[in-house]
Amino acid sequence: MLMIDLIFKKFNFKVSYLYLIIFLSFIVISYYHLNSGFYMSPDSNRFSRWADELIRLDFNFYNFYSIEKDFHRPHLFFFSVPVLLIAICKLIFFNEWQFAFLVLNLIFLFFSLLYFVKSLLLIGIRPILISLAFPLIIISVDILTWPRYILSDMNYAFLVILAVYFMIKVSIRNEINYVEFFSIIFLLLATRPSSLPVIFVIILFVIVSRFQIFAKQKNLLVFISIILFSITFLLFLAYFILELNFNHYGKVKFITDMVKLGMIVHDRPETWIDVPTNYIDVLHIYFLRLINFFNPYASTFSVFHIFLNIIQIVLILLSVLIWSIFGGDTKIKDHTFFFILLLSFFIAAFHSFILIDYDWRYRFPIILPLIMLIPISLEITLKKLKII
Repeated sequence: MLMIDLIFKKFNFKVSYLYLIIFLSFIVISYYHLNSGFYMSPDSNRFSRWADELIRLDFNFYNFYSIEKDFHRPHLFFFSVPVLLIAICKLIFFNEWQFAFLVLNLIFLFFSLLYFVKSLLLIGIRPILISLAFPLIIISVDILTWPRYILSDMNYAFLVILAVYFMIKVSIRNEINYVEFFSIIFLLLATRPSSLPVIFVIILFVIVSRFQIFAKQKNLLVFISIILFSITFLLFLAYFILELNFNHYGKVKFITDMVKLGMIVHDRPETWIDVPTNYIDVLHIYFLRLINFFNPYASTFSVFHIFLNIIQIVLILLSVLIWSIFGGDTKIKDHTFFFILLLSFFIAAFHSFILIDYDWRYRFPIILPLIMLIPISLEITLKKLKII
């Protein structure tokens, strides 16, 4: 009898119920992707060719990084993780390598959901509130789209949610495990060149969180507001620095020429505006790009697609509003909100400067972190209203 009581005390039914929710949600999402099948894009074909080269070179990365150096900008190092994973799938599963990579993406999805939950439990969010986020995860168009692509998106998204979990631990313990810190940064860099804003935010958060002034939610809000209102001007300034000093480089010219065309979302002319004729027009373009990075609709989306996207973005915006009004409950919740918002703003800013993809692919890695804000805001609301 004593042993049974001990087991019941050790066994947390609320948390176990939550992990059951993770498993069931994963099954539903996986069934959808497996039923839909994998998808090869032009970038997928590039990764496949590079994986063949890596296999041919017996996984010698030194030689791999040296191949066709003049034709790869950025360097092949920034694609090491997806190319390595594809090469392993090809070596083991031969003609079924694409299906194997899809399964691998689903494994990354499972662990993303796991760290989503672990992060929220770590900051004291009740399991019942965390479970309320899973219907939104299941109907998220981004999560129902990108894991089946033979690309770096899913493993990169996993690293982003892992970075969120790591930064929460840093905030709680007020110390850094440098092995974890540099491992995450290395893997982010080796997965995608556009991981630079994520790495920048990780470093910025570590620096900012050291200052006592940022222990207060109001000061975090002020800091976020300053960054938000400064981003457009910083992009505007970066554009003119490139235009005046580096426009003879092909990649730089590609970026500046898109601004000169009035391009907002790539390959979606309905979003473009008139060709800019002055400084204000250029500022306007970057402002519209930042807004459109989170755009829930497009002319080719179905009504149902738009409806699901609008539900998602409205709940996220409502969560941010709740935190801005009722925040300050605990330092760890405030810092989690702060980190996720910084992550979202800087990723949006980076791609607003480089390119907003036709299918909003680059938004996918921040979807799970943004959905995390919903149960956090619910917890804050219940505490504020003193509802147990």
